[in-house]
Amino acid sequence: MPKKIHRRRDADPGEGLKKYGKATFADPTNKKYPIDTPGRIKAAWAYIHQPVNAGKYSEEEVRTIKIRIRGAAKARKVALPDPDEFVELLARVRKKRK
Repeated sequence: MPKKIHRRRDADPGEGLKKYGKATFADPTNKKYPIDTPGRIKAAWAYIHQPVNAGKYSEEEVRTIKIRIRGAAKARKVALPDPDEFVELLARVRKKRK
């Protein structure tokens, strides 16, 4: 059974609602990782695999978020990107910006 996600001090659930509306979220407590469209499902999958984002949750909470994202992807027949490729790409982009 998925674990309940704790309320993060650094997250404002109201901000998530304002930005995404009444979307379905993989982290409904903090209104993070919207999973209501194919693009958002892919983005949520990529972002939760970034150490800076995953580090804000316990291992069980990350597992719960990933389960919810996978479930949304399966329901909408969305192929999830390879998270390692995304993290590598993001690192290269950040390096170029410096």
